[in-house]
Amino acid sequence: MPYAPSNGIQLYYETHGDPGGRPLLLVMGLGAQMTLWEPAFCDLLAEKGFYVIRFDNRDVGLSSKIEGGPQPDIAKAMAGDHSTASYTLWDMADDAAGLLDHLGIERAHIAGASMGGMIVQCLAIRHGGRVRSMTSIMSTTGNPAVGQPQPEAMAALLAPPPATREAAIEQGLKTWTIIGSPGYPPDEAELRARIASDYDRCFYPEGTARQLVAILATGDRTEGLRGVRVPTLVIHGEADPLVTLSGGQATAEAVPGARLLTFPGMGHDLPKQLWPEITDAMAALAREADGV
Repeated sequence: MPYAPSNGIQLYYETHGDPGGRPLLLVMGLGAQMTLWEPAFCDLLAEKGFYVIRFDNRDVGLSSKIEGGPQPDIAKAMAGDHSTASYTLWDMADDAAGLLDHLGIERAHIAGASMGGMIVQCLAIRHGGRVRSMTSIMSTTGNPAVGQPQPEAMAALLAPPPATREAAIEQGLKTWTIIGSPGYPPDEAELRARIASDYDRCFYPEGTARQLVAILATGDRTEGLRGVRVPTLVIHGEADPLVTLSGGQATAEAVPGARLLTFPGMGHDLPKQLWPEITDAMAALAREADGV
């Protein structure tokens, strides 16, 4: 099984496409396994010339779990007390850089969704020399004045973890109904099967709590983003209730020369109907960055 030693932990990863293609590192969001980058989406990117790398962040999926630290206290962290943070998004960006080291990739295109967008922002700020281009999807800058969730989405995010597999599936269905794309409703049977598969692969709510505290402890990246000098694409759903549109707008405003691409009817997910346009935009950005 492909594991990479990185930053003192082990990251599980998989690749798609020709290793001679443009390296593209995909970073997923809060509590989400790399499986949310669906294989068909990765294959579509590979067809456009990318060598796609997806991986499980620390504390999720098959990667290392960060145990033995403070018990994450989300309420304290939301009130500004970050003393229970075991790590920050800067550490998670260092994890991603270490994965590139393991793969022998000096510079890569990077793309992240939700918390993954925050991580690639940190990667571009701290490890700018490793980045060819950046795509930040349904994410925000960390400025508390922008991108804040709507009440129903916040309630779904903070719901207590379910006690059984069946309860987890039902809660997942409810959550995706709330935060997903109203203009592109998913097939319920497919969604149920994906949630069940992800539960069976790894169910670890403690890690999600630690990641959420890490987000809160990292703070505002706006000033750091002003120093990013790589071609940047910001993608956001106009109907996103979890990271609302102002978060994407603020990200694009912070990064010099960034392009903002928004989609009506898109929520906090990646609808299959939009994959061709999203992957085309990512490929165009990469060509621009690589000068071809």
